[in-house]
Amino acid sequence: MASSSRIALFGGTFDPVHLGHLAMAAQAKDVLKLDWVHYLPCQISPHKLDQTPTPAPQRLEMLEIATSNQPWAVVNDIEMKREAPSYSWMTAEAMKRHMPEARLYWIMGSDQWQAIEHWNQPLRLAACVEFVVFHRGDEPQERQGYKLRPMPPVHPANASGIRDAISKGVSKHHWLDAKVAAYIDQNGLYR
Repeated sequence: MASSSRIALFGGTFDPVHLGHLAMAAQAKDVLKLDWVHYLPCQISPHKLDQTPTPAPQRLEMLEIATSNQPWAVVNDIEMKREAPSYSWMTAEAMKRHMPEARLYWIMGSDQWQAIEHWNQPLRLAACVEFVVFHRGDEPQERQGYKLRPMPPVHPANASGIRDAISKGVSKHHWLDAKVAAYIDQNGLYR
């Protein structure tokens, strides 16, 4: 991976990874001419400390399955190796140290963009990345000290809706890659 690459970092719980995540990454890759998109599943989201996600190995496996046809995708477990909670700025700074010539982007939805000033040390993250923000209702607004690349919405999927539907007996959710849906069913997740 060349250090002068254009790389997007895409953090989240990915519990489960769904077609919305895949569509966001693909659109960012095409529009920004990215070389790589690093999916960064966290151990426990700092925004969801009251929730217990599916165990890390299963979320990683679902990501590997879902991204198997995205040759530019990297499932990166850097945040899973850190003591929880892991903060986005820590990951971005680590990536910047590892690849100082890389141009880094951070993919997120507008819901997180609206909350970013409440993140842990958001200006340290902003010093490392340009934010690729997908609309989820409200159009993202510029913020002083942050580089913004607004993107149109690509998919209505949300992981909590998927988990809820599966808990109520839906076995093949239309917002899931078929192989991920089969993995969830075989492993009895979200029931």
